[in-house]
Amino acid sequence: MAVMVALGAFLMTLAGGWTAQRVTDRRHLVLGLAGGLMLGVVGLDLLPEALAAAGGPEHDVFGVPLALLLFVAGFLVAHVVERLLAVRQAAHGAENGGRVPQVGLTAAAAMVGHSVADGVALGAAFQVGGGMGVAVALAVITHDFADGFNTYTLTSLYGNARRKALLMLFADAAAPVAGAASTLLFTLPEEPLGAYLGFFGGILLYLAAAEILPEAHHKHPALSTLMCTLSGVAGIWLVVGLAD
Repeated sequence: MAVMVALGAFLMTLAGGWTAQRVTDRRHLVLGLAGGLMLGVVGLDLLPEALAAAGGPEHDVFGVPLALLLFVAGFLVAHVVERLLAVRQAAHGAENGGRVPQVGLTAAAAMVGHSVADGVALGAAFQVGGGMGVAVALAVITHDFADGFNTYTLTSLYGNARRKALLMLFADAAAPVAGAASTLLFTLPEEPLGAYLGFFGGILLYLAAAEILPEAHHKHPALSTLMCTLSGVAGIWLVVGLAD
């Protein structure tokens, strides 16, 4: 059942990527929406799940939940990686308008890893029971549209060819199916999943706040761009509310 539901996530991811590439003539609106979707996923979905899965105060590290420490670590790692790649690119005289293609591929690869975790969470939920499985399935399928949208947008934003963006999109679409199928072989403890979600949330927040949203408003500081960002956050809020 989990694998069958993951096939629905596969289609939703492709739909999100298809939408992102069809509206390239409104790039600032696409980026504004992508930034809003990522902010919503981080603040309303990933962090609450990470804190819930990471356990109680007994798992804190020097008074701070491990998931939050890894959230900050993910933000800093994303920043350091981007700076190192940018310096390396500049040293070889091959800057691409300040954008480093490897950063886009790395970010998209992180999205693929997150989608694998989505599939694992889906399979684990069905191991617990049918009701839990249905709730998680709703969340995974609906927000995988945002995952596909963001994967294609991130890859192309940093100057990668359309072929690479499509390859990362298909990898992201197949990832939940692979993750769900893997749960036929093992049972995943909650604590490692919470740590991963916190770390990944930090990476996404950096990309949204430091890269995507500034780029969206750089040449088109329009009210429509801001409304797209707010719509992205509101859409994830709606998805989370329906899933609960």
